[in-house]
Amino acid sequence: MNNLDYGVIGNCRSAALVSKNGSMDWCCLPQFDSPSVFGKLLDEKIGGSFGFEVDDSYQIQQYYIENTVILVTRFSNGLDTFEVRDFMPRYYNNNGSYNAPPEFIRYIKYISGKPTIKAIYNPRLEYAKGETKTYIKNDFVVSLTDNEAYDTLFMYTDFEKEKVIKGEELEIKSDHFFLVGYHEKLFVPTLKMAFLEHERTKVYWLNWLERTTSYKKYNKQIARSAMTLKLLSYDKTGAILAAITTSLPETIGEVRNWDYRFCWIRDASMVIKVMSTLGHKNIAKRYLKFIIDLIPDKDEKLQIMYGINGEKKLTETFLDHLSGYKDSSPVRIGNAAYMQKQNDIYGILMDMIHQLLLNFNNDIENGEALWNITKGIVWTVDKHWQEPDKGIWEFRSEDQHFTFSKVLCWTAVDKAIKVAKLLGKTSKLARWQLLEETIKADIMENAWSDTAQAFTQAYGTDDLDASVLLMESYGFIDAKHPKFVSTVKAIGRELSYEGLLYRYKNQDDFGLPSSSFTICTFWYINSLYKIGEEKKAVDHFEKLLSYSNHLGLFSEDLDFKTKRLLGNFPQAYSHLALIETAINLSKTTKDEKIKDVLF
Repeated sequence: MNNLDYGVIGNCRSAALVSKNGSMDWCCLPQFDSPSVFGKLLDEKIGGSFGFEVDDSYQIQQYYIENTVILVTRFSNGLDTFEVRDFMPRYYNNNGSYNAPPEFIRYIKYISGKPTIKAIYNPRLEYAKGETKTYIKNDFVVSLTDNEAYDTLFMYTDFEKEKVIKGEELEIKSDHFFLVGYHEKLFVPTLKMAFLEHERTKVYWLNWLERTTSYKKYNKQIARSAMTLKLLSYDKTGAILAAITTSLPETIGEVRNWDYRFCWIRDASMVIKVMSTLGHKNIAKRYLKFIIDLIPDKDEKLQIMYGINGEKKLTETFLDHLSGYKDSSPVRIGNAAYMQKQNDIYGILMDMIHQLLLNFNNDIENGEALWNITKGIVWTVDKHWQEPDKGIWEFRSEDQHFTFSKVLCWTAVDKAIKVAKLLGKTSKLARWQLLEETIKADIMENAWSDTAQAFTQAYGTDDLDASVLLMESYGFIDAKHPKFVSTVKAIGRELSYEGLLYRYKNQDDFGLPSSSFTICTFWYINSLYKIGEEKKAVDHFEKLLSYSNHLGLFSEDLDFKTKRLLGNFPQAYSHLALIETAINLSKTTKDEKIKDVLF
């Protein structure tokens, strides 16, 4: 496979990737950040997978059941046809709680003829660090490892277990199932039960999407992206993951490989803002609780990222025994960026809190805690906004005065003022407004370059950076302001290559980036639309949509020349930006208004 041609399944507890040929190549149980039980994605030889072999006469198609995250891989040679329907159960229990066990079901749906397959069941527990032994028992197949850590995995099926494990031919004359889970089941699963889990999960997703705001244009893309973002949310704590994978490289063969199975305050807050726009209140409430639980002390500083259970220490280590995706090592678990200082997170969090208060004004819990956080954020910004930091792109070299960080410090104060007004708290307004004006004046004076005719990446440089395109989105500057229009055009000239954008072109800790950061292209399209270049924006957007994989999913990056998906997958950043851009572009353009009048 030369692309990330995978579908994602999940249940807000864990997730898995299934290739377009039906092979499960990535799955961590019992939760997103657990060690992999199938890790072929990161080592084709020893990583482990669960797939099916058919002869060359079969054609394979893959798609989602409409408006759900149940993934169908259809095998057919004309006469003989069957489907593998992959899902992780998720639905409401009678008491209103969620049923989301650490398991997946592969429902084999018989369609026609006499299909034959071989199951390739090869779990490699604990990131394949040691040997995984598999044993056939009366009711199930158990796999275990006790090399460095003890772990087990249970597989249930109504096929002959011995034939499955030996990879012998299996005839499909009716429906069958596999259930693979972290726990031994108290009651032996049956085909009837597997079908019921399928139907309940299907209904859950149909209902979930029904509650999602719909739009005149690009509704299918918005819906698929919204469901993907939902799959990146962790019910237990409310955390939102950046992606479900680790160490998928930004460029094949290079070392820009990171573990993204954590909750970045920036990424997560952006996701929540988008999801609340789409009408999803519960995911927003859970995330707010996650944030409130992280800040118990008024003087405690916010980290840029946390583990999905609120862990504060995310030590980065290497899995040297794995060769990496397409031999791109190292494979990392943990992420050293948790120690970085990034001043923009306060503005992004404050913007999200303001958005939630606007959207759910009469139904917001923890109002006092939110006001406490708001005051704490302004206090922190007041003390630290003049200091350099690592910036949105997490440079691992010296700190700088990044323009985006300064703009988001301004945003923090601007949104805090708006929140104060919404809550009727006016005593601090005069002081906060003075701080807001001071930060804005500093940015306007120091971030603009006459040479570049643009707002630049950092104070005192002429380097351009796609992140400054968000100045308008956060209300710092009007879209028609000459300096913003000039910035958009300069970034289009300097950072765009074959319709895709560099984040920046100056050297960083690892050399010149050689792939496009997908969210930046969405930002550029948004900015084009805002400055009035609507047709150009729509054309760029539709071209960018064509670069998704076969299921409409995006990773973090795109190769400039081949348009191959690169980086961790599926990426929250890319899908939240897709939704924001689609919502903007679904508004009626000037040309359409004229057309409506004429016809």
